[in-house]
Amino acid sequence: MASEQSSLKLKINGPTQLSIEDGAGRRFGIHPLWLRERCQDAQSMDLLTGQRLQDPSDFDLDLRFSALSEPGPGQLHVRFSDGHEADFAAGDILAEAAIPAGEHDAPPCQLWTGTLTDLPRAEWRPNPTDADMTVWLERFLRYGFIIFSGVPPVNHEVLKVALAFGFTRETNFGTIFDVRSMPNATDLAYTPVKLDAHTDNPYRSPVPGVQLLHCLANETTGGLSTLVDGYAVGEALRERDPEAFHVLSTTPVRFRYRDRVTELTASAPPIELDVSGRIKTIHFSPRLDFVPLLPPEELTAYYRARRVFDHLLRTSEFEIRFLLNSGDLVMFDNCRLLHGRTGFDPQEGLRHLQGCYIDIDGPRSRWRVLRRNHAATSGSAS
Repeated sequence: MASEQSSLKLKINGPTQLSIEDGAGRRFGIHPLWLRERCQDAQSMDLLTGQRLQDPSDFDLDLRFSALSEPGPGQLHVRFSDGHEADFAAGDILAEAAIPAGEHDAPPCQLWTGTLTDLPRAEWRPNPTDADMTVWLERFLRYGFIIFSGVPPVNHEVLKVALAFGFTRETNFGTIFDVRSMPNATDLAYTPVKLDAHTDNPYRSPVPGVQLLHCLANETTGGLSTLVDGYAVGEALRERDPEAFHVLSTTPVRFRYRDRVTELTASAPPIELDVSGRIKTIHFSPRLDFVPLLPPEELTAYYRARRVFDHLLRTSEFEIRFLLNSGDLVMFDNCRLLHGRTGFDPQEGLRHLQGCYIDIDGPRSRWRVLRRNHAATSGSAS
């Protein structure tokens, strides 16, 4: 986003006209109401909470700029037609203007395929510095995952890592869940069978945003962990088979999980788009999906589209595989990435992972706070 902001310039085009100019020389007008509701003076905003004191819906729809001036470099003074006057830092206006509609203020996603060999890895530190956290969060938010080594292979250590990034999300599986082969398993994850690429808990609303899996022991020759960038596969499908992409992004599928004491259902398209048409969330778990009884031609189209998507997910073109050894931990975005594993023989030895969930707003919030603190420190130092 920094490069986007640096290509933008704030322009006073006349006494009452303000615009943003991009690197190509195109100008986009700034709406007076858009700027008015961003006033940060004591009359407009509670300076302690940063929350508005005025409901912007009560502003005059015909609000205009009455006067614009630059009292100093990077500064803007505005008088609005309702008589209110406010000062702005041009950098603050540009920073917000650079955020595309539907996106968040976070490092941009870097899509990847099966050719990714330099995996985002880091050595875990129990008391990370702000610099450590910034690097870790940049990698996680860009790639959708990060693999830590050196996490002590003891019970509940996964929670310490999780709490460094957000707040744990408890489910019917508990705050922590143990992934190992066990008799009378209530989920295929607790068996030694191969698991194809899937997202966790699509039967919840909302689904857990981030999953952490910590390897306590892996004494088997199988059980390789697999990851797939669902955004990358979705975009490939959009380009190669637009009809299949349309079907998967518009067909509501019911996902269901039930055991003796739990029954959970939720409906969502396998590829969920945001309001601007970008891929927002992947909901995909062929072990748990139940498409409604649609007309035959619609079901035929859906089954074809799901087959194309699923087969792409399982190809080496998009899948990466790696071994989690004792003390390794992988943290991944459960709304973007699909995960799985190869099968293993429990007779060879123990394979035991401990997992937990947090929500994606935790890592995003930590990154923004660290960036804000760094900007404040840099500003005071200069």
